[in-house]
Amino acid sequence: MVLPVGGGVGPVRTSASARASLPGTPRAASAARRFVRAALAEWAALDVPAADRITDRVADEAVLLVSELVTNAVVHAGTDVEVSCALDVSDHEDEPPSLVVEVTDHHPTRVLRGDPPDPYERPEYAGGHGLRLVAEIADSWGTTYRRATKSVWFQMAVAPTGGPATGAAFRDAATALDPATAAETEPEQLGAGAVRESRKEAIEIVAPAPNRVPARRDPEWIERGALTFLAEASDLLAGQFEEDKVTSLAGQLLVPRLADWCAIWLDSASGPPLLARVWHASEGRIEELRQVLEKEPPQMPAAARGSAVAWPWPADPAAYGPGGAALACRLVAGGRALGTLLLGRAGLVRMPAEDVGLIEDFARRVALALASARRYTRQATISRVLQRGLLPAVIPRIPGVESAVVYEPTGDISAGGDFYDIFQAGDGRWCFVLGDVCGNGPEAAVVTGLVRPWLRLLAREGYGVGEVLDRLNQLLGEEAVEQAVEGAAGAVAAGVEAAEGSAGAVELVDGDLVGTAGPGLPAGGGGVPRFLSMLYGELEPLGEGEGVRCTLASAGHPLPLVLRPGGEVRTVAAPQILLGVVDEVGYESESFELAPGETLLCVTDGVTEHRSGDRQFDDEDGLAATFALCAGLSAREVAERVRRAVDEFAAEPPDDDLAMLVLKAVQPGQAEV
Repeated sequence: MVLPVGGGVGPVRTSASARASLPGTPRAASAARRFVRAALAEWAALDVPAADRITDRVADEAVLLVSELVTNAVVHAGTDVEVSCALDVSDHEDEPPSLVVEVTDHHPTRVLRGDPPDPYERPEYAGGHGLRLVAEIADSWGTTYRRATKSVWFQMAVAPTGGPATGAAFRDAATALDPATAAETEPEQLGAGAVRESRKEAIEIVAPAPNRVPARRDPEWIERGALTFLAEASDLLAGQFEEDKVTSLAGQLLVPRLADWCAIWLDSASGPPLLARVWHASEGRIEELRQVLEKEPPQMPAAARGSAVAWPWPADPAAYGPGGAALACRLVAGGRALGTLLLGRAGLVRMPAEDVGLIEDFARRVALALASARRYTRQATISRVLQRGLLPAVIPRIPGVESAVVYEPTGDISAGGDFYDIFQAGDGRWCFVLGDVCGNGPEAAVVTGLVRPWLRLLAREGYGVGEVLDRLNQLLGEEAVEQAVEGAAGAVAAGVEAAEGSAGAVELVDGDLVGTAGPGLPAGGGGVPRFLSMLYGELEPLGEGEGVRCTLASAGHPLPLVLRPGGEVRTVAAPQILLGVVDEVGYESESFELAPGETLLCVTDGVTEHRSGDRQFDDEDGLAATFALCAGLSAREVAERVRRAVDEFAAEPPDDDLAMLVLKAVQPGQAEV
């Protein structure tokens, strides 16, 4: 076997190798695990050089990783999968032999700059951790692209000196193989070089057989390996933001290292606990195990808060396998019970004391990850609700105008300091706004939640573009309104009222806006920004195919650009001071005709100031140069072209909210998009 470039080893010679072709079905992962187990068992039985130095722990981890990679390939590439396994011996005496496994799919995906990330490397795949599990466990790994295939490989060093022999252990485990599970895959699917004459010798997943003493029980593993396991578990669990992914990863980490099967219940605020995850080393038993467990949720004593309690081994051998020892442990974080972990290991009278302590430590990490996932989910829900109140649900269609919007808040929240709006103001007038609060996150979103209704109210009362900005500026500078903003911030922290649009009431009194605190919005607090840049304008359609009349003003905002059909770009409007800085300003507007085929581009500074090293995207009129290449494109295509150019400008994503509004006057005879 030839290692891919970057394998990290010197010249090697292959001591043994095996290859299997697996169909792209849900059973491929199970077949891949049996293939690797069978290959290792055969090498041990044939006394292949260095095969006796593959410890059970290395084998277990290799099986776990090949399962991960094959699952990714089947789910996300959707093709048949080739799996190869090789035992390589380096010519360098100081380098131990290594086990190299490669998984190849037939989907020729090559990631280019600006393309979406490779699905293998996105965190939402493979139970929420993509290739992170491979990176954490393997000594080295990599990805190789070929013309028609993609391969992901990993390498694991075996014991530097003669370690626990695996051959006997594998042969013993083969006799305990569950025939029903072994029948899932035909021998010819596993490759003739890796399967012996009998189907029984296709070794099942990673479940320790009753007569097998796992390598994890030796004193060295207890002293050092257990700490490594907990550290890896903490790191992997901490990266999950959904309860389902936490429970899924917890099951994969726990089985088979510490248990043959496990189940996780999650407490519900109303109703009985929910059986969230069931995992068994023998996949053929998972569904039956789930059906049995759903009937009898564990009832833990109140005193057992975070402590593992011996649990009776269930009586149904069809679901659990042979008798053994079981434990139940409440999942507690911050003094609050979140669920229950139940696990069992066959062939034991009781769980070893050192394993009980390790399971309790592991359960605490699972509980902390669940608590973090719940907080994240709650925050994301509030943000989504808040966004519905801060941004228009739909973009209305302006007669004779195509429109497109790009809105990408930074971070993990879905509403930030940038905002936009398009609405009808009556009398054939359509208003548009693109704004940027000085700041981001929930505090900036509070200001957005106040400004949008004020803006709509003023526009519909017939105030001109400059007058609307004048009154908004006065409003932001008044102490009474500042208190209303601060009160709204307290409501956002509380969670609900502001998220549903009850940030406060506004009234038009003698031509001026007066802000009052709404229900549950106490005055006081601080830290809420009250300065913002804004581009505000009105459109008046001139008739079918005749373009629109545009009146706009910029208050501390990047100046908009107009693109003519021939590719010429010009700047419109004049720069003016931010809103909320000076009480008396007197904002001025500019009017012009947006002729048929011309496009107006409005962006926030998240576009113009996006950095790549010492350079910004708009240095040397970079935005205008990109915009000039968009002649002939629709509004939607222009927005996508500019957004892609911003993404490709730097390797890192923008560190500021990004918003973009594109308006294009429809040409005669052209259908609106």
